[in-house]
Amino acid sequence: MKYSSHPNPQFERKNIEVLNGKWDFGFKKSSKSFKFSEDFQKAFDFREKAEYPYEINVPFCVESSLSGIGYTGFINEVWYRRKINLCKDGRRIFLHIGAADNLTSVLVNGKPAGRHKGGFTSFSFEITELAVDGENEIFILCEDDVKNPYVIRGKQSEKLKSHGCDYTRTTGIWQSVYIEYTPAHYVKNFRIYPDINGFVTVMAELCGKGKLTCKALYNGKEVGQAAVKNAAGTCLLQIKLDEKHLREPGKGRLYDLEITFGKDKIKSYFGLRSLRLDKMKFLINEKSVFQRLVLDQGFYKKGIYTAENDDELKRDITLSMALGFNGARLHQKVFDPRFLYFADMEGYLVWGEYGNWGLDYSNPKSVDVFLGEWSEAVSRDFNHPSIIGWCPFNETWDYKGKPQYNKLLSTVYDYTKAVDPTRPCIDTSGNFHVKTDIYDLHDYRYDPKEFKESYDRFVTENYLYEHVLIDNPGRQQYRGEPVFISEYGGIKWEADKEIKSWGYGVDVKTPEEFAQRYCGLTDAITQNEKMFGFCYTQLYDVEQEQNGLYTYERKKKFDDKIYDRIIESNKRKALIEKEG
Repeated sequence: MKYSSHPNPQFERKNIEVLNGKWDFGFKKSSKSFKFSEDFQKAFDFREKAEYPYEINVPFCVESSLSGIGYTGFINEVWYRRKINLCKDGRRIFLHIGAADNLTSVLVNGKPAGRHKGGFTSFSFEITELAVDGENEIFILCEDDVKNPYVIRGKQSEKLKSHGCDYTRTTGIWQSVYIEYTPAHYVKNFRIYPDINGFVTVMAELCGKGKLTCKALYNGKEVGQAAVKNAAGTCLLQIKLDEKHLREPGKGRLYDLEITFGKDKIKSYFGLRSLRLDKMKFLINEKSVFQRLVLDQGFYKKGIYTAENDDELKRDITLSMALGFNGARLHQKVFDPRFLYFADMEGYLVWGEYGNWGLDYSNPKSVDVFLGEWSEAVSRDFNHPSIIGWCPFNETWDYKGKPQYNKLLSTVYDYTKAVDPTRPCIDTSGNFHVKTDIYDLHDYRYDPKEFKESYDRFVTENYLYEHVLIDNPGRQQYRGEPVFISEYGGIKWEADKEIKSWGYGVDVKTPEEFAQRYCGLTDAITQNEKMFGFCYTQLYDVEQEQNGLYTYERKKKFDDKIYDRIIESNKRKALIEKEG
């Protein structure tokens, strides 16, 4: 499989123009009178009166140093302008924005192109009728308010400064912007369904009518194809593969996929693997695979939500795998498609999540807000073989003293399973479970002996210690689902003693004590025959939260002897992986 530089390598057309780089820019600080716009009028007004005192480096948010601005106070409105040359030549033209936080309105040559709500997901607008041959003006207005109970913020701090496990905010564009040209008849979308028996099914959503051909290749060699004449609407093709190469943890083994619909040509890829829960086990290709995961927040010191380059994206996967992890929870954020691309290539296992924090999940109105945004995340990332499960919510504690609206969690779970029955879904990681395939727990107890004895009782008595329920009796009930500890550890070791750091539990005093606690907690999970995985908090420090295995700059915090012990503990064969 050849390397791709496309912003979304799973849906690659040749005819694109990436618009990253310098844009004219302005922003407004937070105002008590701020209200989200209901239509395009605010965008019209801003464009008419806007001043552009800055240049910003897209796709980096205004808060980041890489943007060239680095303002970290509260911001409600940011606006962008760029003039570009376009050439129609009988083609359709689409404007793609990888992600922009939070409500985005786009004008092309002063006319409405489209609006999008949600700060984590990709979107596009067809601008064919608005564009002219020659110079065109693109104007983008983004509105945000992290204090609004119907704005989903994830780990962005709702206070002026970062605190605890909340960090610097991201406002406006934070993923790639690009123009894409398509023929008049084109492929709108497609889904890939791999079958480890040696088949792959493609479901293509088409605009227009024509011959549809799908070709699979492995290491450049064609291994199967299928075609349909006069294809239109939604079309299914099944390809029988001449060669079977199963994707496994640490081994990507990706097939290339070429889709042709008339004059429209798309490059994509897929991995051949199956996922299934069986009693207490998580099976990949019908083998019990213990998930050795680490929490990845997706934050970068210079770019905040956005990596400076591909090397930064790849580095986190490399660092994780070097310590014996085989995957990660991609925490409280929808990650850049290029991160998932590298995870796909490396055979890395990840959970697709969403940044649900900030949402008033006690209010029934939250169903409409969340489901609309979550559906876009599932649709965009469905084809990534690295994603082995969905987890839309994380720790749905009481919202200002009000309990979660349980119907929100069950509705989102039902939706997720309806559109993707191929992957398990955790309704809310940690608590409070309502309807879930997996019963995961967050446990930051720091005494390895107490930790082990508690989960040993799960084997002997089917007893699950749940510290979140001690003060919240009756909030959730274990019904025999597979179990893993999806957050634990969080052991603080300060790399930067100049800031007030934060972590979980009682602080350790020496690197040796750190290693003892890490290995003791981890061994208690791997050596429990009813646990199918763990997720350690966390891979690297983020600002004041200094419980990472590396610093925020991804530098080592310990000498190699300590890391060797961590690796040995992570790689120890888990009891649940035994045959039978």
